[in-house]
Amino acid sequence: MNNMQMLATRLNSVAVFRNLLKDDVVSALSELLSVTDADITEKVNKYGNFAHMLYVHTENLSRYILNIVTNDENVFIKKVANGQIISDELNECVRAELSVFEELSKLSGAKLREFIGYDGFLPSWKTDEIDFETEYFSRCADIGKFGYGIYAKYHMFNVKDSVICPVKHPDPVMLSDLSGYKNERQAVIDNTKALIDGKPAANILLSGDAGTGKSSTIKAVVNEFKNLGLRIIEVRKDQLVDIPAIIDELSVNPLKFILFIDDLSFNQTDDNFSALKAILEGSVSAKSSNVAIYATSNRRHIVKESFKERDSSDDIHRNDTVQELMSLSERFGLAITFVKPSKECYLDIVRNIADHHNIEYDEEKMFMEAERFALIKGGRSARVAKQFVDSLISKQ
Repeated sequence: MNNMQMLATRLNSVAVFRNLLKDDVVSALSELLSVTDADITEKVNKYGNFAHMLYVHTENLSRYILNIVTNDENVFIKKVANGQIISDELNECVRAELSVFEELSKLSGAKLREFIGYDGFLPSWKTDEIDFETEYFSRCADIGKFGYGIYAKYHMFNVKDSVICPVKHPDPVMLSDLSGYKNERQAVIDNTKALIDGKPAANILLSGDAGTGKSSTIKAVVNEFKNLGLRIIEVRKDQLVDIPAIIDELSVNPLKFILFIDDLSFNQTDDNFSALKAILEGSVSAKSSNVAIYATSNRRHIVKESFKERDSSDDIHRNDTVQELMSLSERFGLAITFVKPSKECYLDIVRNIADHHNIEYDEEKMFMEAERFALIKGGRSARVAKQFVDSLISKQ
């Protein structure tokens, strides 16, 4: 058995990192290393298949393998994340397997061409000298910032069929992209920093007029602090019943999470009303210290109620019912209101966005056009200001 086939055998023996054998690149490389008496055409075919799989992701084999190793969700990293004692046997196994992947990461095109005995052209890739053991255990020591599994690869998620799924192309908005509402955003930032630092953090309700930047503020804060271990999971109103199970799942994760409920509102007969009320306060489940709920709503009291419903109600204890409807908003520890901007604030937002995009403009003329644009759109808002500046960019 030659050195390459021995490496393939060692790779197939891994236990802790066994999920990585299913990786397209690792699997293709394993097949190539395992060839014995295959003819040259089959060897070249396996080589080309491996190079193709690698090129889909990167041109650096070492960095690719290091990335999948450090992001792998396995029994060892879960024990580390939960602060459990690691046995000597498990520690020894991890170190031995890291050496296998380190050796794998050093395989250059020249070495593999020599292995298959082909002197024609075959694609190459980059490799680096990386100490896998040092890198991996350094990552473990800072698990609260990096996480593991899908939470290491992505920072924004949603829920599909009660399963948390990554958003592979998230909204890239940053705090520097947003203008106005400085005090409102600072309150969100301060609460989020408390969550990240492991201090008591409140559930937040961001209410107010449409287009004022409530949702953008939450997404921008997450983008700003994702490298500090912050993640966001968007939950639709019809998925509120899934939140207790989601919180149970996240409570043992070393990262910090925001459960984001956008555009929240209820009818009086909505079953989800009671579900959210119990989640915010009153449920038998304890509040997880690494999870906070951030919701946005265009309504201050969230629950829709008409005067007709109030006048025609046959509820004997009407005042108690009204108090119950209003109590949902009060169960959020922090309520922040975004109101429509004044003319001066609106034009200031326009100016800041235009400056951010390095647009040359005559201020008086731009302000006149911005006011005309807002009139057409039905009123001033941060969203309208951004749409106006986008229209200027498209004209340029």
